Amino acid sequence: MTRNAAIDHATAYFETGQLKSDLAGLVAFQTESQTPDQKPQLGRYLSQAIQPRLQAIGFTCEIHDNPDPSGGPLLVGLRIEDPAFTTVLTYGHGDVTRAQKDQWRDGLSPFDLTEEGDRWYGRGAADNKVQHLINISALESVLAMRGCLGFNVKIILEMSEEVGSPGLAAFIKDRKEQLVADVLIASDGPRLRPDRATMFMGARGAASFDLVVDLRDGAHHSGNWGGLLADPAMLLAHAIASISDARGQLRIPEWRPDSLTQSIRDALNGLPIVEGSNPSVDEDWGEATLTPAERAYGWNSFAVLAMTSGVPDAPVNAIASKARATCQLRYVVGTDPDALLPALRRHLDAAGLQKVQIVPHAEIFPATRLDPDHPWVAYVKTSITQTTGVAPHVLPNLAGSLPNECFSDILGLPTVWVPHSYLGCNQHAPNEHVLKSVCKSGLQIMAGLFWDIGEGTP
Repeated sequence: MTRNAAIDHATAYFETGQLKSDLAGLVAFQTESQTPDQKPQLGRYLSQAIQPRLQAIGFTCEIHDNPDPSGGPLLVGLRIEDPAFTTVLTYGHGDVTRAQKDQWRDGLSPFDLTEEGDRWYGRGAADNKVQHLINISALESVLAMRGCLGFNVKIILEMSEEVGSPGLAAFIKDRKEQLVADVLIASDGPRLRPDRATMFMGARGAASFDLVVDLRDGAHHSGNWGGLLADPAMLLAHAIASISDARGQLRIPEWRPDSLTQSIRDALNGLPIVEGSNPSVDEDWGEATLTPAERAYGWNSFAVLAMTSGVPDAPVNAIASKARATCQLRYVVGTDPDALLPALRRHLDAAGLQKVQIVPHAEIFPATRLDPDHPWVAYVKTSITQTTGVAPHVLPNLAGSLPNECFSDILGLPTVWVPHSYLGCNQHAPNEHVLKSVCKSGLQIMAGLFWDIGEGTP
């Protein structure tokens, strides 16, 4: 049997409609980790949908309670053919964001897979159910053609990624010996373009916090008290405006990374940024000296996620007592996460904004990145190029955030992600979908890659 035979087997899995059928079965599990009432679904997804499939291809599986009571269960599967072989760790998550059932357009239902043209609609279809399904199916194709993989596989599937992966780091620390591997190869996130594969080797970190101005009890008449009482909304607005200028350029020195080296610039040179997207990219937003790709993948970005003062839907003639904004910094390697909020405190104090409180959120995603010249990066790139005939886009890190630090920092692994979705997939939003064409391509890519790893690795 040959590499092409494994790819043909994976292609047939798509063309016979089996991938669609299997994905429909996964989407039907209402695994909303943000909805407490759906917590039983999280365990059922692992025990009924994933564990039997892995056991059928020679994995030994265990489902574990999360060490963090707020998190869902985790599955660990092991297929060890020979301890001397290369060992690949892979990862996925079966939980999804809130369904938002009343916001999907007519004819669509979040937990019923619906086909329209090149699209399969369903909550979790893109994030992340089809992605780990594709990778498991590709392993099945190699096994069907070769009779063995030629390497070892370990898989972690969690059910809490959409609520910040609570407990995942502690779980992996407790099982470092069990999870020893040579590389992480996993799938999440989008391609840069649907018609061309993407690789990324890390992710931007994310630190969220609230800015709060709480001055007094109750609102007071704006005529009687105007000019006498400090306005919390104005103080909050000045605080936000002090963090960046009018085009979003960061003003806090510690928030400006030092890691945009020439090698990273070279890796980002020429990469597309949401081509043909809606909305279109604002060319006059962000760091003026950087390209759009450098701003998204090589730099830090500050955003105000929500803000309020008074009663926006029913304003009254009164000075509000408090104001609040939820803010976030997405940051790259080269930024000290422990220094972010102390630097912000010093910055606000120097601007005379001592009344603005900083309330950190508990979850912080660290930033990670693998050198684009790493041997595993070159190996995966070569394999994808052989399968598709076109070199993939290679990102040092994803613009978004995911728990890559659990694998790169705790386990010390090189990490390579090969996503099977695209930027317009509506993940986390109504009408989430995957493209059938990307799914087919992803199956072929992963079957070729897993075949190659069984032949020899860097």
